[in-house]
Amino acid sequence: MPIQILKNFFKTGELKKQHVINLIRSSLPIIGLITVFIVFNALTHGNMWSSRKLILNQIYVVMIAATGVFFIMSMGGLDFSQGSIMGIASIVVCKLSGTNMLLAVAGGILAGAAIGAFNAYFYVGRKIKSFIVTICTMFLFRGVIKYMASNSPVAASMKVYDYDTTAIKLGITVAVLLISFIVFRFTSFGIHLKAIGAGEKAVKFAGVRTDRVKFLIYVLAGAITGLAAFVNIVKNGSATANVGNQLETQILIALVLGGMPISG
Repeated sequence: MPIQILKNFFKTGELKKQHVINLIRSSLPIIGLITVFIVFNALTHGNMWSSRKLILNQIYVVMIAATGVFFIMSMGGLDFSQGSIMGIASIVVCKLSGTNMLLAVAGGILAGAAIGAFNAYFYVGRKIKSFIVTICTMFLFRGVIKYMASNSPVAASMKVYDYDTTAIKLGITVAVLLISFIVFRFTSFGIHLKAIGAGEKAVKFAGVRTDRVKFLIYVLAGAITGLAAFVNIVKNGSATANVGNQLETQILIALVLGGMPISG
């Protein structure tokens, strides 16, 4: 009896030790981010806290757009068209900003959702690999952006600068992250999404309409990037021919370094 108690004690200790190790490993990206922030803030003598040098001002757009790609990668898909979605949505926001700001936001979201639906049609409906579809979309709409903004930047209304405040940009970012977290962790939609990434065939046999979920995810990711386009225009005031350039690379690097598996 005492021997069994000792065995259980050591077994429990090993389990706790393994749990602590796993917790530390999962926390490494956050620890690294905080460390980098502290180091650079010290090296710049606190200038990162100034209104124009605040580090968050450089990552609002990436954080918002990466949320949609996170959903896509959770089910084992890829999306290389985020930069082009950003460009088209930014131009739409600029064009509509002079009419009404709410209309401009809605236009950017709808433009992003439309391109997401375009991707989803070929990926889900025509069964073409996601990375092939989105690479083609990236170059296709990059050409459209170059055509529309090559001669001169597409300027937004001066009203957009009224929204260039930390409260608004941070508020939009936090709202997107919070809502996405709730959807991903506590809804059937999020459960189905994770299940598809774990094994799509098994999910189909369980009665889940996987094609519908995948289609909606690409539309949702495009819409989120369309919202990020509004934040981008609020910051910059215009859309140039290079708007959104390399955004997809930044998103993939951020997600992969953050511990996101590409395979779902």
